[in-house]
Amino acid sequence: MLRRWRAAVRRGRDRGMTTAEYAVGTLAACALAAVLYKVVTSAAVQTALRSLIERALDVQF
Repeated sequence: MLRRWRAAVRRGRDRGMTTAEYAVGTLAACALAAVLYKVVTSAAVQTALRSLIERALDVQF
C-alpha cells in the first residue's frame, strides 16, 4: 500500500491536498488574527499600552 501511495504522489495524483492545506492555513490565520484583535482591543491591554507610551514620551533629558 505504501508503494502505491508513493507512486501516486510521484505521478501527481495528490493535487487536491494543496487546496485543502491552503484552506486550513487560511482559516487558522484568520482565527489567530481574531484572537489577537480581541486581546489588543481589551481594556486591560489598551490601558497598559497607553501607560507605556505615555511613560516613553515623558522622558526628560
